[in-house]
Amino acid sequence: MVSTEKFYSTLIKNKINFMTGVPDSCLKNFLNYVNNKKITQVLAPNEGCAVSVGIGYHLKSKKIPLIYMQNSGFGNAIDPLTSLCAKQVYSIPLFILIGWRGAPNIKDAPQHSMVGKTILRQLKLFKIKNVTLKTDKDLNKISKLINFAKKNKTPVACLIEPKTFTKVKNSLKIIKDKNSISRPEAIAAILGNIKKKTKIVSTVGYTSRELHQINKERKKSLVKEFLMVGGMGHTATTSLGLSLHNKENILCLDGDGSFIMHMGGIATAVIYAKNFKYILFDNNSHESTGNQTTLSNKLDFKKIAYGFGFKKYLELTNNKNYKKKLSKYLNIKGKVFIYIKTKIGSLDILSRPSSLKTIKHNFMK
Repeated sequence: MVSTEKFYSTLIKNKINFMTGVPDSCLKNFLNYVNNKKITQVLAPNEGCAVSVGIGYHLKSKKIPLIYMQNSGFGNAIDPLTSLCAKQVYSIPLFILIGWRGAPNIKDAPQHSMVGKTILRQLKLFKIKNVTLKTDKDLNKISKLINFAKKNKTPVACLIEPKTFTKVKNSLKIIKDKNSISRPEAIAAILGNIKKKTKIVSTVGYTSRELHQINKERKKSLVKEFLMVGGMGHTATTSLGLSLHNKENILCLDGDGSFIMHMGGIATAVIYAKNFKYILFDNNSHESTGNQTTLSNKLDFKKIAYGFGFKKYLELTNNKNYKKKLSKYLNIKGKVFIYIKTKIGSLDILSRPSSLKTIKHNFMK
């Protein structure tokens, strides 16, 4: 393992005091540790935006920014990395910290395996020098890597496998309110108030796992579900493609992190989609990666919803009679935005779907 505190100290000694990115569970101990430290942080909506924020920071400060992400988000970052940062273009030095989900010889969910097995080849293809951090002895490699980035004015990367960083106390405050809405309970309420033929597309993270488990355990007829086990931010546009050739209602269950990541997809879905109900669960958190905060508490979702073109908007912020209101809006015709403020917390025992291809087959019947 690697000491989280020593890794942070290594960055500071090498004058890296600015970071931006999208959280990953492999990096959660580091991200939680720096929450109250002397390092400026910008919460980026997606990995490509994080790279571009880093570019702007370097142009002004001449310093190297830290860009953090999960390896599945590396694809989002490729455009600015290659068309702006590359040595033959603007030659911008970056220190990229990558959570290595699906690393070889480590058991992981199937959606992580492809990128996990190819990330080293991708970095080599784009000529991004990299190291894999495994123990404290590797920290000297970080200093050398940062010096390489400075000298050659080029991006470099550091890969972090699961459980690499030592555990730290989470300084993030989780507000507990007995009147807050539970996401699993809200999902169960939704399933109890929609027709059997309704199709649901649900966002990456706990939401899809909860939906699958609750739907499977129901005594009544199951609804059809498509789980976005990857592709964060693409829930609304997947729903859009589905709605174009479907006469029944389409329900899109999304999260605040996904909403912010590719907001333009939701705007596009409202314009083209038919029979579209967009349900947003907002707990102001990237919950499945360690409860890092999002920027959702800074947004006015009602103004955004009507600005995008939704005809109806419902906002549920506490558990008082919310199920009755939810039932009414689920059955309104047209394009509806339902905002549900939820508390952090999932089912006590939360399983992962065992066969993704079976889920696809059942959904397409």
